[in-house]
Amino acid sequence: MRDGGMGGMGWMWIFWLLLIVGTAVLVFAVVKALTGRADSGTRRGGSAASPTGAGPSRAREILEERYARGEISTEEYRERRRALEDDR
Repeated sequence: MRDGGMGGMGWMWIFWLLLIVGTAVLVFAVVKALTGRADSGTRRGGSAASPTGAGPSRAREILEERYARGEISTEEYRERRRALEDDR
């Protein structure tokens, strides 16, 4: 005679495991989404006082990074640097 109760119970642990893992992933995603927006102004030494996150110093950093990666030429780098300095 076959034990009918064990057939269904054998798979029950997989359901509970998936439920626990799914809940943990959901909680992690919600926390990451909420904290990602809250500290976006203070990342990489930025200032929370600047709502756009792109003050003159950050613009200069981006320009230097693009020049270092070779995305812009030396002439374009100097021209844009002068424009940033004129905007002060």
